[in-house]
Amino acid sequence: MPGARVTSGERVTLRIVESEDIPFLQRASANPDLRYPLGNPIRSQEEFDIAESGTDRLLVTLEDGVPAGSPSTDDVTRIGQVTVADTNYKRPELGYWLVPAVHGEGYGKAAVSLAIEYVFRTYDIPAVGAEAYDFNGASRGLLESLGFAEEGRRRKYMFVNGKHRDMIQYGLLREEWDDRDGRS
Repeated sequence: MPGARVTSGERVTLRIVESEDIPFLQRASANPDLRYPLGNPIRSQEEFDIAESGTDRLLVTLEDGVPAGSPSTDDVTRIGQVTVADTNYKRPELGYWLVPAVHGEGYGKAAVSLAIEYVFRTYDIPAVGAEAYDFNGASRGLLESLGFAEEGRRRKYMFVNGKHRDMIQYGLLREEWDDRDGRS
């Protein structure tokens, strides 16, 4: 059975990652189309720690027409993950990915928007951060479209796909999120 529903929007639902989701997370993150842009190492299912202190792991799912109760695994389509790290001692940092089959369909923006709402509703923090490699234009564009501002650059931060890559740091203040599009 899928984990508890954390929040839902018109397009996607965020659920708590459960141990039964580990095979999906492991297979998806081993895909070179995800692993290289994320800079992630290949990990076995045993190496996934879904109960890491100070990190909220949220499964991104499609659930068209699924009632709010406890759906069966067959009713839910897993398409990615959003993590909210460092929730217990500093500004939370978002991380996210979706399976390549759904890239470019707007699910990423929907999922990250829900995650931002979740973070600001759950934690008394003034801002949320995120990072993207300099070569990951899709991720950088997603963050900028949601109002994140570039705050810094870690030069040659990590060796990814044969090159040392820069990491771009982004931040979004609570008041910027609340004031977007004239909302308060």
